[in-house]
Amino acid sequence: MPVLSVKAVSYWYGAKRALDDVSFDVYPGRVTALLGPNGAGKSTLFSLITRLFDAPEGRIEIDGRSATEAGFKALGPLGVVFQQPTLDLDLTVKQNLRYFAALRGLKRKDADERMGRALRALDMEERIGERVRSLNGGHRRRVEIARGILHSPKLLLLDEPTIGLDDPTRAAIVKHIHELARNDNIGVLWATHLFDEVEADDDLLVLDQGRIVARGEAKAVVAETGEEDLGAAFRQLIRGDADEDIAV
Repeated sequence: MPVLSVKAVSYWYGAKRALDDVSFDVYPGRVTALLGPNGAGKSTLFSLITRLFDAPEGRIEIDGRSATEAGFKALGPLGVVFQQPTLDLDLTVKQNLRYFAALRGLKRKDADERMGRALRALDMEERIGERVRSLNGGHRRRVEIARGILHSPKLLLLDEPTIGLDDPTRAAIVKHIHELARNDNIGVLWATHLFDEVEADDDLLVLDQGRIVARGEAKAVVAETGEEDLGAAFRQLIRGDADEDIAV
């Protein structure tokens, strides 16, 4: 069973259609990469999944439950790392994570154990007492990922989580997220515009102008276009000109 099911979802900003009849599933233990240029509708889709907006058309289910019908209880299995940082800079790493754990109803002992595991996996355990303001961008992102998985979600949404990070830090985060999906059986939906963050065996959705124009395993999508790599396949699928928005 999918941990996320999006069915025939459309959304408008006034007269502008941002999403047009979008449907797809995300499965446990799999990373689904959502690849598209700026303005393709990726962030709008994430806002609908997290109920920042309500979809006027279509249906969204998380672990089999619709947030429209079940309310915010349906968001319980969900972890999120938004594109914009949301940590409290004046609190320590530990204080930020404890605050989130309290919001999720975790008891302190359980929260501290989960916190330790998450930070160890991200090579951040030694920074638990540091104020977030003193951390660099890569370390802050790791704290946000630790927060996103603290409550053992079944679905993890990542909205361009590596923007502004150097290549080694990006590579480390990509590696960790893929291991997390496999080892903890978490379904991951990763919105990106960076080709090198998509692995050949990932499930891939290509979004252009609010519509899904390709889907399947990344290597299969590339093969179907007859191109040699994902970058060339992507440019073919969106009719050519993504050079300003997409990076290798």
